[in-house]
Amino acid sequence: MTTQTRKTVADLYRVADGQKAELVDGEVMLMSPTGKKSTYAAGEVVASLRQYSHETRSGWAVQDNAGFMVNLPHRQSLSPDASFYTGQDTANSMDFFEGAPVFAAEVRSKWDYGSTAERAMALKRADYFAAGTRVVWDVDLQSPDVVRVYRADAPDQPMIYRRGEIAEAEPAVPGWTMLVDDLFPPDWLT
Repeated sequence: MTTQTRKTVADLYRVADGQKAELVDGEVMLMSPTGKKSTYAAGEVVASLRQYSHETRSGWAVQDNAGFMVNLPHRQSLSPDASFYTGQDTANSMDFFEGAPVFAAEVRSKWDYGSTAERAMALKRADYFAAGTRVVWDVDLQSPDVVRVYRADAPDQPMIYRRGEIAEAEPAVPGWTMLVDDLFPPDWLT
């Protein structure tokens, strides 16, 4: 009989080549890389958040592959596609972020469809909320309902934003908005 040792944050720091991973149930869970349009959308969210951060002199606009250390019974880290963090800087700024971001965006990739994926995304949203995230975006570039905005105080009642509309992340990022159309690459890129 073999006993498997629970992985720790130290193991997460050692993930090869900076691959995206999360620490869940004592296991390092590697995450698949995303495709062009998903990567573009996540980058646009970060760019918009960065502008907001500079204008308001508040928070960190955080790009994909960042690690947020959380303390849940079955999850020790989160790694959203884009996020906004308002917590304190750690003693060593090269470490992962301490605590959950106030806002997280999860941009669906080609593998994020079907009943199994839907259950996994709902569980991860619940983990975000349990860790202290106030708003989570589910960005689906293949659906007319492009941005579903879930809030910790009403986790089963998303606000839906479509092309031509302006999405928000209240109350996590006060006053910040983004055109849904900006999530899509311009015609000259497609």
